[in-house]
Amino acid sequence: MERAVMDVDRSRYEFKTKEKLSVKLEEGLTEKTVRDISALKKEPVWMLELRLKSFQEFLRRPVPTWGADLKGINFGEIAYYANPSIEKKARSWDDVPAEIKETFEKLGVPQAERQYLAGSIAQFKSEGVYYNLRKDLEEKGVIFTDMDTALKEHEELVKKHFMRAVPCTDNKFAALHYSVWSGGSMLYVPKGVRIDLPLQNYFRMNSGREGMFEHTLIVVEDDARARYFEGCSAPRYEEASVHSAVIEVFVGENADVGYTSVQNWSKNIFNCNTKRSLVNKGGKMTWIDGSLGSRVTMLYPMSILRGEGASTSNYNMTFSSEGSWKDTGAKVIHAAPNTTSKVVAKSISMNGGVAAYRGLLRINHGAKNAKSHVQCDALILDDISRTDTYPHNEIYEPTASFGHEASVGRISDEQIFYLMSRGLNESEAKSMVVLGFLDDVLKEIPMEYAIEFNRLIKLEFSKLGAVG
Repeated sequence: MERAVMDVDRSRYEFKTKEKLSVKLEEGLTEKTVRDISALKKEPVWMLELRLKSFQEFLRRPVPTWGADLKGINFGEIAYYANPSIEKKARSWDDVPAEIKETFEKLGVPQAERQYLAGSIAQFKSEGVYYNLRKDLEEKGVIFTDMDTALKEHEELVKKHFMRAVPCTDNKFAALHYSVWSGGSMLYVPKGVRIDLPLQNYFRMNSGREGMFEHTLIVVEDDARARYFEGCSAPRYEEASVHSAVIEVFVGENADVGYTSVQNWSKNIFNCNTKRSLVNKGGKMTWIDGSLGSRVTMLYPMSILRGEGASTSNYNMTFSSEGSWKDTGAKVIHAAPNTTSKVVAKSISMNGGVAAYRGLLRINHGAKNAKSHVQCDALILDDISRTDTYPHNEIYEPTASFGHEASVGRISDEQIFYLMSRGLNESEAKSMVVLGFLDDVLKEIPMEYAIEFNRLIKLEFSKLGAVG
């Protein structure tokens, strides 16, 4: 069973598109690289200054050695900027260049937009190539566009929030990101506007030894609501590539924000992102992450509950197979009274894959009556895979309530025998156990997101004929 899972047919994602590029900078990262990216984008001086400051921070910091093995990254062999050949960013799908349109059609992005999205952005390599938002939401003052357009058309709004939730000093990969960032999206929802349908951004890498560094900025004002969906994929190459995004989310008073990410990178990708939300009084932040690809993923979405009554939920699901190391988790800081948090992490390891939960939970002194619960469950499908748990909990408030539980399990022969006695074959039985293990995460996914999650879970087991 495990071999069949590892050899799953990824043809929907593995195809390669013949590229037409207007600009591709030479491989390697120098100050000239940083200046060239800023000049090509015709950015304001303050953005260039932030880039140069971040580049110095990147040079100063060593590569982390406390988590996954990152020795496969050679920063001198990465192409940090490649611009697809387009005359202008398309607002109509018909205006997208044919070869790029074909890429996203194969991935199902336009179909998804037509079915249930309030807005959509498509990024190919370093730049957004398409963005669209429903007219009625534009009329309400909602902004949803790629970050480069946002910097040109909404500079003051970007300047007010950019690098305010995640500073360039946070970690080496955040510093790298701010040095060479390109693409991504900005979502702004005015006070009192509630968006019921999701907005989506889909990122596509297309080459080996490539970097993708999109920046996502989400600002949801008081009493507003939004759901953001992100999908990522890349074809398989032997050469290592790097994906280092930064996501900054600002949740207003009594606002409700959901961020769902489904990443299905190929096994040559080092995926090292930084995600953080600042949640004000009565605000609610939900993170949902599904990671089913990449050579290495290091990801720890963080919520800082800085207003009374703020809350966050974090649901994390990972698959790790041969040659893959998933080092993931969550961070929560309770900095105000009556705040609540919930973290649920599920990992599956097979064929020698490594999965690790790494979390930080801190309840500050003065965060009276704060409540938090952390649950980490791991399922190992063979004797050569590995799972680890590294919880770090700091409780400084005596009135706080906190619980942490962790479990590691295997598929037992008794479970398989029982299910096979009911008419299932062995592969179907094992798959049913895995889906049951994931159930308490899957049931938390809003209906509009379930299609993508279920499809990718099917992909992992498709050669077994076990799911569907």
